[in-house]
Amino acid sequence: MAQLQLPPLRETPQRQLPAAGRCSPAHRPRTVANVLRELAEKQQLSEETVSLLQAQFSDLPCELHSWRQMAEYSPEMRQFACILHLYHVKAYDYLRKIFPLPHPYSLTNWLSNNEAAAGFSNNIFLRLQEKVERGEQAYRFCALMVQDMSLQKQQEWDPQTQRLTGFVDLGAGILDADEAPLASEAIILMAVGISSPWTAPLGYFFVNSTTGHLLAQLLRQTISKLNNIGITVLAVTTGATARGAETARALGIRIDPERIQCTFQHPPGSAHSITYFFDICHALQLIRNALQYFQKIEWLSDTVWWQHLVELAALREQKVLEPCSPKSGRPGSEENYHLKVNLATLLFSEGVADALEHLQKLGLASFQNCSGTVKFVRLMSRLCEVFHGRVPYRRGLKGPLLAGNYTKISHLFNEAKSCFVTLMDSMGRYIINSKRKLGFLSFLLNAESLKWLYTNYVCPEGTPSHHLLTCAFSLDSLELFLRALQQACGSSGNPTCSVFQAAYHKLLASCSLVPGSPHSGGSGSMSSLDISLSRRRDLTLGSIRAQYNPACGRMLATEYPCCAGLLLRGSALSNALTDLSLHAQSITCTAGFIAEQLASDLQCEACLASLFESDESRLRCRSVLYVKKLGGVSLPSASVYHITSISEQVLNWYGKVGDSNKTTKLWHLSLEQKVFQELLGESPLFPTLMNHLFDGELCVNNHYSVLVKEITQRYLNIRTNHDKHLNLKYHCGRHRLKRLKGKHLFPSPLGSCQSS
Repeated sequence: MAQLQLPPLRETPQRQLPAAGRCSPAHRPRTVANVLRELAEKQQLSEETVSLLQAQFSDLPCELHSWRQMAEYSPEMRQFACILHLYHVKAYDYLRKIFPLPHPYSLTNWLSNNEAAAGFSNNIFLRLQEKVERGEQAYRFCALMVQDMSLQKQQEWDPQTQRLTGFVDLGAGILDADEAPLASEAIILMAVGISSPWTAPLGYFFVNSTTGHLLAQLLRQTISKLNNIGITVLAVTTGATARGAETARALGIRIDPERIQCTFQHPPGSAHSITYFFDICHALQLIRNALQYFQKIEWLSDTVWWQHLVELAALREQKVLEPCSPKSGRPGSEENYHLKVNLATLLFSEGVADALEHLQKLGLASFQNCSGTVKFVRLMSRLCEVFHGRVPYRRGLKGPLLAGNYTKISHLFNEAKSCFVTLMDSMGRYIINSKRKLGFLSFLLNAESLKWLYTNYVCPEGTPSHHLLTCAFSLDSLELFLRALQQACGSSGNPTCSVFQAAYHKLLASCSLVPGSPHSGGSGSMSSLDISLSRRRDLTLGSIRAQYNPACGRMLATEYPCCAGLLLRGSALSNALTDLSLHAQSITCTAGFIAEQLASDLQCEACLASLFESDESRLRCRSVLYVKKLGGVSLPSASVYHITSISEQVLNWYGKVGDSNKTTKLWHLSLEQKVFQELLGESPLFPTLMNHLFDGELCVNNHYSVLVKEITQRYLNIRTNHDKHLNLKYHCGRHRLKRLKGKHLFPSPLGSCQSS
């Protein structure tokens, strides 16, 4: 048979002379192994990939005529083609000119599997296709996101398949040769609705090492598979990491502040463009790191100081005394307030900007000349609001991208760009050209992508999408799924491949594609707002305080107070709490303790501020609170007190506390239900949270209901668990407590409180 001539390689580097004792490429027989070896010598394919392919596919037909005589591709041929195309598309295209390999778009079906095996999940794609065919417009467009999860390298025997597991698996079969590496990461892909909050986990892939090129190839295969069922991908999101930047470049994205290319074509050379986003949470962390690294940043005539944020986070609780108003009835006494920093406040938020301005007006030396810091924080806060729009009924920057708010958003993006390209360090060097530039470039790229989407999919007449939920372009939904996946794995460490696969199968079985469903994507009861706040926990004032002074982080009250018979030293309670009985003072003290407990756990600035009775006449922002205290006890808000008071009434009505027959979990649940029944129909609780409820999805399990539930549960736990040890009982009618055994003194984290 005549020898085939090799076509010239595209983008071939400088040719190397053949090694001594070897045949030159032109005189080697046309076998798969020889062509792969030639590609490795020309640096078109890595030695590692060649060794893996040769070890795994040693039984693959070598000669060209053997491939041509095959009626159909064998499983080994399919696996070989998929692996080569995903690892190196140019090598695949070159080999395809010699051997009859299939078109790359044909590989998508070979990368798909049923149940929960590695690869694309056929079941999810079939369910999405059904929705599209029924004409459900919300599923016509989506955003695509990718993230990796670390695995424990471990080889295991699967008794069901009678094969070893733990190896690399890209959906076409396990690479289980002796020389094959064990999998160290799982790559997970998810589709998210851009106008309706539905999520769909599309599949996963076991890999040994993730590269930007591999992610780019998997993304292109996913886009093709979604296109085949009638879903158009408008955006791709990755982390703002080195791997994410490598993926962007592999897709054709250019991250240059002067010439940003925010879209890539798929298929390559076609007219369909897809935008690219970096995860906003990652970008914010990079900007925080840059500000901390440079300590101060020059911005035209202003200066941004990192120390201002450190001083705010480290601000200790301070007592503020003022004469009582004549309405209090105590003209000679003083109101006792404590200025307190809300450690749940996000670093780049309007609250931090307001707090810095307020402390500057108070004359505190540490916060003078902070106008530049305030200006920068406020700019970042407004940018964050744009990219965290998660509900269609909000307005302004926090709402979805609409024709009505685009002009304002566009002006904001122009302001941000003029700021970022002029930021300089103390040496006069532009930060946009420094090693700390990726966070700023991420925001600029995202801004261009959002403007492109508005121009092409929101603004034109006749387009089906009239608004975009910008939260769809962050990794929040995928992170929510990964946390549920980690929880299903049942271990705090990295799972093995078999444990991961079992957990994925469990979540997939309960996955709902209904928009806003609590089980959509296997996320459980956690909302997108909760995951967003949790992911930004490192970007709060509390994290800054813990970083600079770990011993002075959030103080967690762990000791139960005496829930009955507590006396507050000092005068009677102020305002609405005056002239209360000893029993009511006990409830107030316990409610204050619960508020302090919850404040140590909450990650939401608005919810934390609603726990305490605060003087909002001084400052209406929630980052700095003026909390009222008496006898060392933080007084709870009226809503917290009301919930604990109703809980106490329920305990009075439904049995003697401490009865051994009434300490079961079922009894506690029945008490909680009766408390909720009593609260129904009354005046709304937490009036300051009304607007905050629209920050997340409209569902039963929102922050409002979670607060009521947490306060009720903690109060009932304190009362039932502590009274067993106090051996107290009620005398109905007078709310008086009688001690049966001796006197007891109880240390309390709330201050100097003792039992009667």
